[in-house]
Amino acid sequence: MRGDDEEKGPNRTCVATRSVLPIEALIRFALDAEGRLTPDIRGKLPGRGVWVTGSHAALAEAIRKKSFTRSLKQPVMVAADLPDQVDHLLTADARQSLAMANKAGVVITGFTKVEAAINKGGVQALVSANDGGEDGRRKIVQAVKRNHAGEAAIPVFSLFASHELDLALGRENAIHAALLAGSACDAFVKRCRRLEMFRHGPLNEYGPDAEDMSASIGPFVLEDRKA
Repeated sequence: MRGDDEEKGPNRTCVATRSVLPIEALIRFALDAEGRLTPDIRGKLPGRGVWVTGSHAALAEAIRKKSFTRSLKQPVMVAADLPDQVDHLLTADARQSLAMANKAGVVITGFTKVEAAINKGGVQALVSANDGGEDGRRKIVQAVKRNHAGEAAIPVFSLFASHELDLALGRENAIHAALLAGSACDAFVKRCRRLEMFRHGPLNEYGPDAEDMSASIGPFVLEDRKA
């Protein structure tokens, strides 16, 4: 069987489920020089790689089934915290995208200003700190419903803690933010959707054994070539 990197076209095969999906719905993993499996969320690392459906459950299933060794046809070292590594990288990627949108001038911060922007129109995405007050988030959602009933839903992302928003936006006590239409907003939404899928995808889609393997394996697992 040919490696997934040899396939042509915009689709790749998930080594866990064997589903053929667009590369946007998958995460690539590559081997470093020492044979360690490395997440390649941008799909740009050199060398042979394998693709896994972009969810925690699919990655856990690939680890359980030793899919990386089978696909790459050589022993592979898999870090015990590989799912956490992917989550960290996807989070950092989304946060960096938010920072770039802020530099582009399409981010509005502060509850009052965000609510006013929703009332005025033009908001394409909203961000609410996951450790912020529930009352503020509820009011933001109500403002969206009140002003945009019948329109395409405006996504509200609660993927970041307030200190993460502080870092991305260069200000303190960032709880709510709104993004205006534009390519910077589109890029941010795309990255947030990817992070949401990884964290909150259908965890039971891959069977009862699709679980977090990091609790049961050591610092590295050298997958058996014949397993």
